[in-house]
Amino acid sequence: MKSIIVFLIVTAFAFGFGALAGSNSLTIFNYSAFFLCIVIAMVVNWLAFIPAAIAQSDKYYDTTGAITYLTVTAFACWVAYSAFGSLDLRSLVIAGMIAIWCIRLGSFLFMRIHAAGGSDSRFEKIKINPARFLVAWTLQGLWVSLTAAAALVAITASERAPIDMFFWVGAAIWVLGFVWEVIADSQKKAFRGDPANAGKFINVGLWRWSRHPNYFGEITLWTGILIMAVPVLSGWSWLVVISPIFVFLLLTRISGVNLQDGQAKKRWGDDEAYQRYRANTPVLFPRPPRA
Repeated sequence: MKSIIVFLIVTAFAFGFGALAGSNSLTIFNYSAFFLCIVIAMVVNWLAFIPAAIAQSDKYYDTTGAITYLTVTAFACWVAYSAFGSLDLRSLVIAGMIAIWCIRLGSFLFMRIHAAGGSDSRFEKIKINPARFLVAWTLQGLWVSLTAAAALVAITASERAPIDMFFWVGAAIWVLGFVWEVIADSQKKAFRGDPANAGKFINVGLWRWSRHPNYFGEITLWTGILIMAVPVLSGWSWLVVISPIFVFLLLTRISGVNLQDGQAKKRWGDDEAYQRYRANTPVLFPRPPRA
């Protein structure tokens, strides 16, 4: 019963957010395009839940997340193209950014879960309980909806705005965040792939600047997209400022930093080198390493 209540609350919140934040979006079938993007995000994950629950498998959970991003972005672009006959530069670039980020991260996560044997420890206990498992898939739909909110509102805006400094500054910030995340993930993959580093914690490259540089990159790139969207925001659509805030809270308070720091303390908490690393290295926002 608790899981069903959570499911209903999350669903109501997602649809309510979509109705409000999409008040200035283009309309299709008498609904705002942004609201329909939220509906699609939820439905894609509910449909994926059915075979996953039957098989009690989370193998394609992250892949479904990537597919959801691509699907809602493609739908938003289709609506805008149908209304205006073309996509403006802001919409094209934002859609391209979403696609590049999504394909890169989606393939990275798929390869990681495949290397781990096709199972994610986060779902060990809940995938055998259909109601709890459904909540996990519903939360993924909400994750996509809130994270991509600024991008989807920008693409489906009923009025376009000329390219200005918001566009260029936001694009530069996105590039910084994306490159930072890619380098951090690549460095960690290379570190773990070296047998000489077996059982060691990573403290090289960008990981000397921050204990979670990949998360810093993730927060930064979504902040960039929000900045690019600012000129077309008005009224209730300003609710999409929640996008980078949500990503920050998710990665620092719910899953990312808390989970990984807890695991690291269990493995290396008594290691003096790790204690020095924690004392001298910022949790998230990078700074040059101390000598």
